[in-house]
Amino acid sequence: MTVSTLLTAALAVGHVGLAAVWMGSMLYSLLIVQPRVSRFLAGDDDRLEELLTLLGSGNRRPVLAIIAGLLVSGALLAGVLEPEPAQVALLTAEGVLVLAAAAVFARVSWWLWPRRVFALPSERPAHRASLYRHALAMVALVGAAFTLAVTTLATSS
Repeated sequence: MTVSTLLTAALAVGHVGLAAVWMGSMLYSLLIVQPRVSRFLAGDDDRLEELLTLLGSGNRRPVLAIIAGLLVSGALLAGVLEPEPAQVALLTAEGVLVLAAAAVFARVSWWLWPRRVFALPSERPAHRASLYRHALAMVALVGAAFTLAVTTLATSS
């Protein structure tokens, strides 16, 4: 095994790992944390909103770092794999999906989240529903990108 092969393998693991971390953290939040917090604080909407806001704060930079890491590592993989035309198409589609997920994240982060923070109590359910739909869209996009990354790497020679 050559040094080049080891570096390519490390890059591939890092790339797929970043997508898995992003998707896994979103799924954990959506399927475990948020429902439990909602059940625990069901009678106190102000405390529920305060805790959900606290849990969501400070996530922008780590997610942007993951997005940047995915885009850079994907581009590097395209350069080192010497991909076949089908793999180029898969890598391109993966990049488009990551960019689409990044666009959804940007909308959530810079548009919907500030609106949620300043929402009136009567507006909170609509904001939560909108954020949930956007989170599902990000999970679908990142999950599809992850699948394409694994498929591309599995078909590389």
